[in-house]
Amino acid sequence: MSLVPHPQAIRLALIGSTPGNGHPYSWSAMFNGYNREAMTKECPFAGIPVYLNKQPADTLTIPGAKVTHICCIGNGGFTAEHVAHCSLIPHVVKQPTDVIGHVDAVIIATDIGGEHVARARPFVEAGLPVFIDKPLTDNAADLQVFRAWVAAGRAIMSSSSMRYAKEYLPYRISTRELGDLRYVSITTPKSWETYGIHALEGMYPILGPGFVSARNTGTPDRNVVHLKHRGGADVVVVANTDMYGGFGLLQLIGTAGHVNVATGDTFFSFKSQLEAFIGYLRTGRRPFPFDETVELMQLLIAALRSREQGGREVALAEI
Repeated sequence: MSLVPHPQAIRLALIGSTPGNGHPYSWSAMFNGYNREAMTKECPFAGIPVYLNKQPADTLTIPGAKVTHICCIGNGGFTAEHVAHCSLIPHVVKQPTDVIGHVDAVIIATDIGGEHVARARPFVEAGLPVFIDKPLTDNAADLQVFRAWVAAGRAIMSSSSMRYAKEYLPYRISTRELGDLRYVSITTPKSWETYGIHALEGMYPILGPGFVSARNTGTPDRNVVHLKHRGGADVVVVANTDMYGGFGLLQLIGTAGHVNVATGDTFFSFKSQLEAFIGYLRTGRRPFPFDETVELMQLLIAALRSREQGGREVALAEI
């Protein structure tokens, strides 16, 4: 059953801005199209026009949905007016709650997990479906709030785009040729708090649920996280602040073979992620269980707790 009244003409609001996060520009363009000249010359995130300009016009946008409203409350260093100019958004509002009554669903395009309960609350309470950028949260108390909302039937979805990386797809389908997985590693630049979830969710659909514990023996700048899985695999995730040569490098080693995979098509991952949310709005069927998001947040939080406690192994059951 559709979550929105007119599933073929979905009106979206895009909310928020945080430093270093250009999703308001790129995600809006994947629904609305964009002003090519303005985006190319003026977008403060140089990589966005590079991958947008590569896309054929007839496959650029997601049909049947438009970003109609934008509010850039936050300190991302850009204005809602500029995003609207670049990404063809007709309405700019001063306060996030101004969109209530004018849209069918909300996208919270910010990546600071500790802000997301407060950002989402007015829309959840208004009964609007909400997509929340990764990570959903970074603390156990807020995770309990989200779990309670979903248990009460609220339409909340969150994911990393790395869940949809096309280079990983064959191994999400099957790793049979590798035998039983024994060791998995994946890397990312930037902080554990904002980018650790990219690495976690990149490998998670391959191994599936069943993680037991996390141990972070690193530092805030150099996170080295050992995860244990009930299936017998050890997973090492590294998030190093300036390791820009290592985004999404995945290694899978099993009892019968191994493979190394690198990601590259950012546009495909983002668009697929947003298409999954639109599919959820149209059908009411989640593209993956919310329990997976809960387990991923438990991994993220357990690794933070471990780092704060000198590298103690933290069981997910504690979170």
